[in-house]
Amino acid sequence: MKKVLLLVLFMALLAFLAGVALVLKPFGDFSAGHKENKVSVPMRAPQSAEVQREVILYFGTLGVPRLAQQMRYVAECDTESECIMGLVEQLIAGPEISANGSGADLVPVLPAQALLLDAEVVDETVKLNFNKALISHHPGGSSTELLTVHAIINTLAANLPHIRDMVLLVDGQPIETLRGHVDLRLPIAADFSLVRQESEVAAVEPLENHPDAAGVENLKLIQQDSPHGDQSGENIQ
Repeated sequence: MKKVLLLVLFMALLAFLAGVALVLKPFGDFSAGHKENKVSVPMRAPQSAEVQREVILYFGTLGVPRLAQQMRYVAECDTESECIMGLVEQLIAGPEISANGSGADLVPVLPAQALLLDAEVVDETVKLNFNKALISHHPGGSSTELLTVHAIINTLAANLPHIRDMVLLVDGQPIETLRGHVDLRLPIAADFSLVRQESEVAAVEPLENHPDAAGVENLKLIQQDSPHGDQSGENIQ
């Protein structure tokens, strides 16, 4: 009888201990799994101030359908491809407005959803491979398309002088146009005649064969899709 009682007490003790363990670790112990998946990251020494370089970017302008410069400091790049990718990323991010209001009259020339997948330079030609958002989120219009492509190539040529022209690809495939206006079947050369001069004001009439005033409205559509504007607009298919 005593043996049976001791056995019952022993079983009750085991059940109690198992219940305590279940309360303390209801989902099990995952420490082993974390140890297996953990990646060792070496400790880094404190970094000094990041090395930066000054670059020239080109954006659209309000009031007159031209391109305008904006100077900006960006992180130094190690390779040509990194430099190109960084410059295009700055264009996608859009113009910056300083505390004194400088840059308030500038508008983006690339959709915020656009992404440069890779870049390659062959001789004097840069090949830029974008995702489909470059087309699907672009508002279109002859002036807007012209400013978009020249903002890109002018920015690259100004910062990397050995680059003279550009070929645009989407998902690795050549494209004939962005939205049906500017012919992209041949490389697009840099054209700094599209850049607004400091003496120009909003009332200046557009020159013949240059972007017309209607293009400014399309640039505003790009601005609405940018991080600085309203991003609630519908996608353009």
